[in-house]
Amino acid sequence: MSVTKLEQGITVVHQNLPVTPVTVVDVWVKAGARVEPREWGGTAHFLEHMIFKGSQEILPGYFDQIIEHHGGITNAFTSHDYAHFFLTVASDRLTQTLPYLGEILLQAAIPQEEFIRERDVILEEMRSSYDDANWVCFQRLCETLYQHHPYGRPILGNETQLKQYSAHQLRCFHRTHYQPHNMTVVVVGNIEQQTAISLVEKTFSDFSLPWECPPHKIAPEPPVTDIRRNEIYFPRITQGRLLMGWIGPGIKQLQQGLGLDLLSVILGGGRTSRLVQELREDKQLVMDIESSFSLQRDSSLFTIGAWLDPQAMEKVEAIICDRLKQLQREPITEVELNKAKRLLCHDYIFSTETPSQLAGLYGYYQTLADAKLAFSYPTVIQQYTAAQLQQLACEYLSPDQYAITVMRPC
Repeated sequence: MSVTKLEQGITVVHQNLPVTPVTVVDVWVKAGARVEPREWGGTAHFLEHMIFKGSQEILPGYFDQIIEHHGGITNAFTSHDYAHFFLTVASDRLTQTLPYLGEILLQAAIPQEEFIRERDVILEEMRSSYDDANWVCFQRLCETLYQHHPYGRPILGNETQLKQYSAHQLRCFHRTHYQPHNMTVVVVGNIEQQTAISLVEKTFSDFSLPWECPPHKIAPEPPVTDIRRNEIYFPRITQGRLLMGWIGPGIKQLQQGLGLDLLSVILGGGRTSRLVQELREDKQLVMDIESSFSLQRDSSLFTIGAWLDPQAMEKVEAIICDRLKQLQREPITEVELNKAKRLLCHDYIFSTETPSQLAGLYGYYQTLADAKLAFSYPTVIQQYTAAQLQQLACEYLSPDQYAITVMRPC
């Protein structure tokens, strides 16, 4: 894997895989919801939709026709930290397709008629989200944990703001953030390095003149110092939902973050994990329970979620808090630690089997920090000791300082 900074400012990450007949191009832009002005919530996601509406040279619908004609696949995704576009195509068709992706990314026209039409699509997507109990529960938890940082705001924005947006506003966001210094292009597949770099250099050269959005301020999130509770009554659900969350370290503290990944596996990462074994298998207090760690740029998110009878909410919460205290008091055994390491390292291996997986891994780390950090994962995981994990539990997983959302049927 190589990382090259081109003269115009774009970063190119490349890996040649001669054994595969396809090439994946991932384009990562530091233009997620995190950089939206507060009054522009949802702009990054809206722009992702409008990118595919073409440019002055590529009319709406034509980009999809070209990619499908050449047997390719393309899609996109917006998070708080980035917007991510990808193209998968047979290697011998890359030169016929990539220029079209470059054109719509760099020269997005955002025509007024398409803007109005797509706004209705996004409004429907937003309404569908609010019918999803899991999404509502998770979003409420994030709002409670991140009361100052943009991570607490929904990526879709809100309906009132969305109805007031203009096509010009999206053009402004595009011209501000879709610039070379914000962009990483990852090329993985059956293509030589110099060929890939030359193709990227040629394709991603004609950038729009930069504009300037209203200033956005990213406030650091103060530590959680108490228990923050939410209770939601939700129609059309037959069981309760309990979701607890803690703020973890960001990408600059990657080693600590990966330790929390280990703790998430120990607590709720499989049938024999502590919480699953006790609360689901032995005591049968929950239908299911899991824990997860999500690494983000500024601060990360550790969650424990359970699906259960509403009558068991308080009891399950108390047991979870008690098990966190146990993690802080007693180091885990070497057997349990080695099992968690093995699971995570195997998951890492399984996530690097295809060109698209590799491209996603490299682009994610390069956008947040440095692509080379992708290779450090198994090494850092294997070096962790029980004492270090105990310290991490004390520092980040307090049984007295967390956010919780409880959802009950109504």
